Amino acid sequence: MTTVQSQNRPIQWYSLGICTTAFAAHFAAWTLFAILGMQIKADLSLSETAFGLLVAAPILTGALARLISGVLAEHFGGRLVFFVQSLIVALALFTLPYARTFGQFLSIGLVLGIAGGTFATGISLVSGWFPASQQGTAMGIFGAGNAGAAITNLVAPLIILSYGWQAVPNIYGTVLLAIAILFWFFSWSPSYRSQRTRSRQSWTEEMRPLRELRVWRFGLYYYFVFGGFLALTLWLPQYYVGEYGLDLKTASFATLLFTLPAAIVRALGGWFADNFGARRINWSVFWVCLVCLFFLSYPPTTMTIHGIERNLFLNIHINLWVFVLLTFVMGLAMGFGKASIYRIIYDYYPDNVGVVGGAVAAIGALGGFSLPILFGLAADLTGIRSSCFMLLYGVLAGCMVLMFYAIKLDQFRHRLDQAKADDFLTL
Repeated sequence: MTTVQSQNRPIQWYSLGICTTAFAAHFAAWTLFAILGMQIKADLSLSETAFGLLVAAPILTGALARLISGVLAEHFGGRLVFFVQSLIVALALFTLPYARTFGQFLSIGLVLGIAGGTFATGISLVSGWFPASQQGTAMGIFGAGNAGAAITNLVAPLIILSYGWQAVPNIYGTVLLAIAILFWFFSWSPSYRSQRTRSRQSWTEEMRPLRELRVWRFGLYYYFVFGGFLALTLWLPQYYVGEYGLDLKTASFATLLFTLPAAIVRALGGWFADNFGARRINWSVFWVCLVCLFFLSYPPTTMTIHGIERNLFLNIHINLWVFVLLTFVMGLAMGFGKASIYRIIYDYYPDNVGVVGGAVAAIGALGGFSLPILFGLAADLTGIRSSCFMLLYGVLAGCMVLMFYAIKLDQFRHRLDQAKADDFLTL
């Protein structure tokens, strides 16, 4: 490590801490409809599909904002973009208590979704403070800001029970506005050589990596590990209420056992990706999630077996504690997966983390937008609540097949290049 890098080390970790805290606050606001949505659903008598659209509205804007934010952060600086995003989100939160119709809630939710775009802005900032050997760890720690979802699961129900749901966005808006001001006055932009090099690139050069199929393949992986995480964060509270008859407070706490481990372990996942290989970690994550989803997908079933002398009746049902355990394990796996994918992105595109990371994050967030709507449609059409896990199982199976053949293709290309280098094969 150079002397300059050594001198910057305290600032590196200090800046990372500020960025992570600010991102956690934005993520809490971004997933706020997971809790408020149930009250709004009851007040407006919404169907499952309409509820899915409501909670997914902020996620759509957040998905689009991630790509745009990544590009803007590269050219205008992450601090400025982050600060402006914070002001817009705070304004949307202060407006939310005045909404009365479904259309108004959707409109404000779309603006609120800008909070999700702060991930790409933060990634552009964080990647500029750390050397290549620590990128997985740094991005994993920053990604732990997903714990904002756990904060909402824990805090929002308590505020609702004490002061009503209208108090929640007002409190969130005040906190976010304070964090925005503190972030502006107590954070610094990265000042390393690669960051200055990127600032001289044209818009066309910045966007060139998006032409590569590999970027969109990474996006599909992130569609599952992050989009699936986000969709379940929004969906699980009402799933617990409908399937297991829990009250709002208990359902939110049960969801916390999924969201909090998934966020906290992301930092550890980044370290594992740095030291054991991001692709190996990602493949292991997929297998763990596949097993969990297999059991979660099975709906409550009553089976009659016609025996020789009498009938046998079997009731197959996943009890609450087993369900919570399976979601807890899957949440841990998703946390590892989210960190490993961004380590892979840095390995392939170290000078375009903002753009490529923003594109991948956008695709992942689109999972958080589309999956809740699909969950609602599946539940309305089939009448089976566990159909949401069946959908996730199918998405994951597609990711695993694609990743398997992509690895085989990379190995073939590597052997082909090696053969050419050794003059064993000439074309």
